[in-house]
Amino acid sequence: MGTAKLQNPPLIEVIFEIRWDLQEREDGVRFDPHAKIFPGRLSSALGEEYPVYEELPTSDIPDEISGYIVQHRFRRAKGSWPLVQVGPGIVTLNDIESYEWQDFQRRIEGVLDALFQEYPDTSLLATNEVVLRYLDAYPFDFEKENVAEFLSAKLGVQNQVSPAFFEAIGVSPVPIGVDFKYSFPSQRPPGYLHVGFSRGRVKGRDSVIGETIVQSPETDGPRTKDEILSWVSEAHALTHTWFFTMIEGDLLEEFACRR
Repeated sequence: MGTAKLQNPPLIEVIFEIRWDLQEREDGVRFDPHAKIFPGRLSSALGEEYPVYEELPTSDIPDEISGYIVQHRFRRAKGSWPLVQVGPGIVTLNDIESYEWQDFQRRIEGVLDALFQEYPDTSLLATNEVVLRYLDAYPFDFEKENVAEFLSAKLGVQNQVSPAFFEAIGVSPVPIGVDFKYSFPSQRPPGYLHVGFSRGRVKGRDSVIGETIVQSPETDGPRTKDEILSWVSEAHALTHTWFFTMIEGDLLEEFACRR
């Protein structure tokens, strides 16, 4: 499929996330010593592109338990996407179905520039996790169809319980929900590929929610801006190949057609 853009993509949201080490106090509490001033500096650096500020309800969470929870949001315009979020030890870049990779990649670079230039003490900016996450929705009638058969036939995912379990217990073998995840080690980029499916509602419709995540290693992950950009580029190539291989067939034809 190359880099062709689908006319009818199943994408709900794409998220780039970067985390860095928290510091530890004598009482064992882990915290970001610059969590109070960094959001303001980040806002100034990103203000031309994301001028609209939102304080999230999570900003009231006590410092002792707020690590890695986003508390502030910056948007291009009220209610618009993409957006940037920040909290103690974490920054995210989020976009929805209007997403295009080249634009998102450029925005990642801009967020990283701001992070590495504006964080008050870069000696404490030790990256411990980089994530690229995609959420997709496949409308599905759980009451009339078999979700296990859908996953197998349409997405190439085998996750069925043996019929022998149901023969003598009076339980229907047709599931009314789904919630599971597989995790695989990845060589390029180094880290992990997580693939999961669950039941949810999107735009008022029951759906199978697919989640595809590439996560950097717990240790020896990318640290510098250039290393992170290289890792993310490889993570996107991995998710791109995985997704188009998974939907090959009927779903690819459906998503490629203009509504």
